[in-house]
This record gives sequence, C-alpha cells and structure tokens, in this order.
Amino acid sequence: QVQLAESGGGLVQPGGSLRLSCVASGFTFSSYAMSWNRQAPGKERELVAAISAAGASTNYADSVRGRFTISRDNAKNTVFLQMNSLKPEDTAVYYCTKRAGSTYYRRVDYWGQGTQVTVSS
Repeated sequence: QVQLAESGGGLVQPGGSLRLSCVASGFTFSSYAMSWNRQAPGKERELVAAISAAGASTNYADSVRGRFTISRDNAKNTVFLQMNSLKPEDTAVYYCTKRAGSTYYRRVDYWGQGTQVTVSS
C-alpha cells in the first residue's frame, strides 16, 4: 500500500532553515507528482509546494515563493522541501502528499502522517 513517511520537522528560530524529507513506497514514485501541504492551528489545510513527476515543473503558494524550494530524487523515492527564512506564520503540521497523476494539477489522493514545524524565538 502507499506509504509516505515525513521527517525533518522541529523547532527553529525566525529566519532559520529546515529541510523536510518524505520517503515514498507502495507505488511507482517517478510516475506521480508530489506536493507538500500544511495545516496551522485553527486553519484549513493549504498547498505549500508541488512538483511534477519528472521534477521539471514546480508550483508554490504565494506566501512561500522565494523562500521554500521543493525537489525530488526519483532514484531514492524521496521528495524534499527546503525551507529558508522561516517566519512564525510558517508554524504548522506539514504533510507530504501524492497526486493522482504525473502533473501537480491532479488531486491529492494520499497523505502522510505529517511532521510538526514550529517557528518561534
């Protein structure tokens, strides 16, 4: 079955950096777009960043564009989220998500368990 295992979350000061990783299994990773979504306390889940199956196309939420970078290593079935210049409003549970096709316009069909990111001094 599909499994998405996130890691790399934690507590970081404003202006700091974190790198999230997600190891996928149970499907042909290189054939599917992937994305990162997040949910802050009291707010709905939102898309943070998405990447196509081959890694050639990416998409970002306006709130993170220029600070976050999504990438993938299809040989290692892993998708990454490099987060720089973190702000307190980035505090949330971050979820690795699989898309239903090779482009990131397809709907999310699987979610990981999530990893907590807290930005605070």
